[in-house]
Amino acid sequence: MTTTSTTRLLTDRVSLGYGDRTVVREVSVAIPDGKVTVVVGPNACGKSTLLKGLARLVRPHGGSVLLDGEEIHRRPTKEVAQVLGLLPQNPIAPDGVAVADLVGRGRHPHQGVFTRWSPEDRAAVQEAMVLTDTYALADRAVDELSGGQRQRVWIAMALAQGTDLLLLDEPTTYLDVAHQVEMLDLLAELNARRGTTIVMVLHDLNLSARYADHLVALHEGTVAAEGTPREVVTEEVVRTVFGLDNRVIEDPVSHTPLVVPVGRHRPHRAPTPQPHQENR
Repeated sequence: MTTTSTTRLLTDRVSLGYGDRTVVREVSVAIPDGKVTVVVGPNACGKSTLLKGLARLVRPHGGSVLLDGEEIHRRPTKEVAQVLGLLPQNPIAPDGVAVADLVGRGRHPHQGVFTRWSPEDRAAVQEAMVLTDTYALADRAVDELSGGQRQRVWIAMALAQGTDLLLLDEPTTYLDVAHQVEMLDLLAELNARRGTTIVMVLHDLNLSARYADHLVALHEGTVAAEGTPREVVTEEVVRTVFGLDNRVIEDPVSHTPLVVPVGRHRPHRAPTPQPHQENR
């Protein structure tokens, strides 16, 4: 596989799985630096497994994951955590931990055993909480929060880590539509303002097309399509990957591809006549 100097994170014919079961098969993807990459595909196609492989959480069955030209599993854990942040799917917080304490754990990779908190650490935690609208929750226990609030706290912890590479597995889980857009806007702004390379797994194909610079569509553990949203989100690819009869039109707001499922048409129903009432 040919690599370039602008690709810090990539896989080279990597196969990933659990035990004897292989989920991702010989996948080669190069994550564009300074861009937003979104991994899409149907359930159980290997999206989260690929993200875990990129994050060094799953050891390859074959092939390799390279970070700055070196196999990621050969690099020390703390060294990787200083440049690569991760929000896993369904993270679990310790019982009773306060929001500020959990977000502060994002700073651990930058601290030594006897290192005290620095002004930089405090500023990073505060900024992350302000950005995710969790600052007012600082003293609340995480396990007392709603699902959407907890998700924003976990994203704050990932942001507080202050890495150049950020991997997020379903960051919009538990968020209502308004907060989904708000969170994706935040990540897009983070990418634009800081140049942070972001890799996300998302289920919503239309939001993926709106926010991604680069899309990777997985199907049965292999890459079915890869490229810009216009290159990937086509009627043929959506039909092949998702098994969905569809039409692709232009989103009138973002001017990105918009998938309209065909499905079954509900018959048009005429309005129910209202009983006539005489004026009295």
